[in-house]
Amino acid sequence: MTESRWWSVVVVATAVVLSILVLLEHPSVVRMVGAISTTAILVALWLVLGKRALVDRRAGLVVAIAFIVLTSLSVGFSPSMATLQCMVFPVVWTVFDRTRAAIIANVGVAVGVGLGFYIGLGATTDSLILGATIEGLSLIFSLALGLWITSISDKSAERKLLIDKLEATQEQLASLSRDAGAASERERLAREIHDTIAQDLTGLVLTAQRGLRELKDGNTAAVEKQLGVLEENARNALTETRALVASGAAVGVDGGGLATALRRLAERFERETGIAVTVQADDTATLDRDREVVLLRCAQEALANVRKHSSANAAALTLAVQNDEIVLSIADDGTGFDPAAVSGGFGLAGLRKRLTLVRGNLAVTAAPGTGTTVVATLPAALEPSA
Repeated sequence: MTESRWWSVVVVATAVVLSILVLLEHPSVVRMVGAISTTAILVALWLVLGKRALVDRRAGLVVAIAFIVLTSLSVGFSPSMATLQCMVFPVVWTVFDRTRAAIIANVGVAVGVGLGFYIGLGATTDSLILGATIEGLSLIFSLALGLWITSISDKSAERKLLIDKLEATQEQLASLSRDAGAASERERLAREIHDTIAQDLTGLVLTAQRGLRELKDGNTAAVEKQLGVLEENARNALTETRALVASGAAVGVDGGGLATALRRLAERFERETGIAVTVQADDTATLDRDREVVLLRCAQEALANVRKHSSANAAALTLAVQNDEIVLSIADDGTGFDPAAVSGGFGLAGLRKRLTLVRGNLAVTAAPGTGTTVVATLPAALEPSA
């Protein structure tokens, strides 16, 4: 719309200025009327078909042919109207969407205006040479300018296409990033819920069952003890739930550090299950909070498996610094299992994912009747890429 309006302004303004010049030259009435009339028809044709010519190939062809003929006639009536070609060259170049067609149209304009010169200046050899020279130079200039502008337009179109593709790719990447972020967050929440709240709820169930057995046996003191453990477990589950809801922050390691958290975990586990747990923990001050939480979750999951599957009488937690590595070992004297057997559980798989995120690894050693040992290993110093 804007391009069509500007072209209309150029066509009308050029025609008006040249018509005034013809009037000021005082040519014969026939020449004056002929030049102005053909120019007026050219303007009227553009005002009717110009907008359509820019988008429709057939209308563009009609306009180009008409412009060539009318410009040639106008120059034939008055050679000063040859200045029209300064507007006609770019117009016929613009209305064609193919470079070859635009070049042919420009040649047609040059030939037509040259013939107009020949007729308007008198059919002499000098007028033929003059017209050929002027139009030859005009044609060279118009083709050079047209090809240059066309190359710029083509490059702009290519760049626009590349920009559109880039924006589409960026949008796809942003969408994939959002999806990956959402999936990662779901996995993280699943691990946190399994390793914290789910374990607490399992402890609640087992403690309640044990309390019912004590109640049936009439052991009031034992029932009271189990109710205390039940309350403590419920409070821990509530704390974990509030932390996840509030900010997604992992809880379980306070200012006392990992060793204190492991001892507290062992004491709680022993009260709940009656399984004796010993703890040996070296100083791990170099560990950041996130990796402390990972090791604490490993201990929680391993002890949960001891409670559910091992039928053990005792377990041992060992936290040591060995050869620039932090090693957490959880061993029990239970029934053991076959590590090669397929398990549909989430616990160990979730722990391996947790450890992988912090450049760690998990090893499980077990055999039927010989107990189980779970070993989690982390680098003592956190790598910059972790």
